[in-house]
Amino acid sequence: MILVVGGEKGGAGKSCIAQNLAVWLGLEGHDVLLLDADPQRTSYHWAQERQANAALFQLPVEHAIGDLRALLKDRATRYEHIVIDVGGADSATLRSAMTVASHILLPLRPKRRDLKTLANLELLVSLTLPVNPKVIVRTVISQAPTLPSQGARIWDAKEACKSFGLQPLDAVVFNRNIFDDADESGMSVIELGTDPKASDEIKQLAKELWSI
Repeated sequence: MILVVGGEKGGAGKSCIAQNLAVWLGLEGHDVLLLDADPQRTSYHWAQERQANAALFQLPVEHAIGDLRALLKDRATRYEHIVIDVGGADSATLRSAMTVASHILLPLRPKRRDLKTLANLELLVSLTLPVNPKVIVRTVISQAPTLPSQGARIWDAKEACKSFGLQPLDAVVFNRNIFDDADESGMSVIELGTDPKASDEIKQLAKELWSI
């Protein structure tokens, strides 16, 4: 699998999701590369924190931006899975990665400013499909409110995705403090282990995505 975790809007938790999915794959015994394709190097800096902790398994991490096609084709011969954390912008980096991806995951917060990007995400996908017709595209609602009374916002956000032909995953990633705590330590929420709900959300997301 070559998984692109991207989108047009920053702040939707793309780096967090990419990091946690990459660690989940490693913990499951898979050979995985995390590619930081964000100019801000968020995942690359997270990996540096990780490398300082000898108790954690070392996850291969690289940084690259621009046209990623040749790089990804090469790395696909070396790794079983590649997870790509792409910065929150419509860029040459995102577009090139989408053309060689097997899976594209588009995290969106259930907020109007995120959902306003759906039209352009639909366009990006429509431009990708002619050159990569087998790619699987899904959205995931991320940083969702945990209050039960806010459940309608999550449902509405999923319906908005469907209206643009973008299929949402059943899995939802909620806004939990442990994601920030794990990020600061170069860990995943599964490894930190202080919030079983967060761990279950990542596991559900990963299992659903990898079963498609």
